[in-house]
Amino acid sequence: MPPTPAGQLAVPTLHRAARIEDAVHQLVERRLRRTGWRTNVVAYTGYGAPGWVRVMCRVLLGRPDTRQRGRLEKVRGWRSFATLPAKHVTVTIEAAGVRHEVRTDRSGFVQTVVKADLAPGWGVVRISVPEAEPVEAPVRILDPEVRFGILSDIDDTVMVTALPRPLLAAWNTFVLDEHARMAVPGMAVLYERLVTAHTGAPVFYLSTGAWNVAPTLTRFLSRHLYPAGPLLLTDWGPTHDRWFRSGREHKRATLERLAREFPRMRWLLVGDDGQHDQEIYREFAAGHPDNVAGVAIRQLSPTEAVLAGTLPTPLDSTVQGPVGQRWLSAPDGAGLWKLMRDNGLV
Repeated sequence: MPPTPAGQLAVPTLHRAARIEDAVHQLVERRLRRTGWRTNVVAYTGYGAPGWVRVMCRVLLGRPDTRQRGRLEKVRGWRSFATLPAKHVTVTIEAAGVRHEVRTDRSGFVQTVVKADLAPGWGVVRISVPEAEPVEAPVRILDPEVRFGILSDIDDTVMVTALPRPLLAAWNTFVLDEHARMAVPGMAVLYERLVTAHTGAPVFYLSTGAWNVAPTLTRFLSRHLYPAGPLLLTDWGPTHDRWFRSGREHKRATLERLAREFPRMRWLLVGDDGQHDQEIYREFAAGHPDNVAGVAIRQLSPTEAVLAGTLPTPLDSTVQGPVGQRWLSAPDGAGLWKLMRDNGLV
């Protein structure tokens, strides 16, 4: 059975920060539209199963001669955050010949589930809004027979970012482009070996990063030969009830959603020991033992741990998880691959 489509519920009372943000956006939008700015769609990679697909995109305002038209163009860090969302715009999604209409939220986002009879593998859905050319969003449709998938953190797991130290985080996010970011040694090879060993296995990338940096992350993953897969990011800025979104709650909620959407899938959870991955994965493994094939933790070096704002924590290369799974730990992809072979994960 497909998951229930995500409805857009009205929120009676917004947090003060959200009300201020909305008022500023409304003022700026009126001025930009008078100068000729129009809506455009930035499409993100979606996913689903036969019968349904989760579609993700964002609708923004842009100049008529420089609108992205859905392309993942190169934009230096801070510019990706200098965007204006198009709120409550009607978006038409065409999937497998069937049209669906949804509306963007207050941040210009659409993340919804629509019915679609798409074959397993890679496909596309067509997304359009008034005043802009339609764009195509890639979608990964999981084969119901596939039982193994990879769910990977990004920061300090596949890409060295030195998060969450504030100054370094701001520099990496707002100033650098993907050419200046470093890949974690051996992780791309590890993921490629895993998807080769497990035919049809999907790779999902879960991060507390904002959707604004999705184009940068997509280019980085492609350049360093990571397997293609959906990015599961979060919005940036105030919510209806708080000043800032919780990264940990985003990860917890996403894991729970994937467990509902793919109840027979067993995930290899990959993260690092520099933030909260171990805590979040342990909670998920305890609550969903049948959905966890194993946990792989990339150990930060002492220098990386200090830059990430934490202290290095010794961890045995293999430890028993809360429900019997093996928790594997190594400083790079080559070390994790060896441990996975020794523990029967490949």
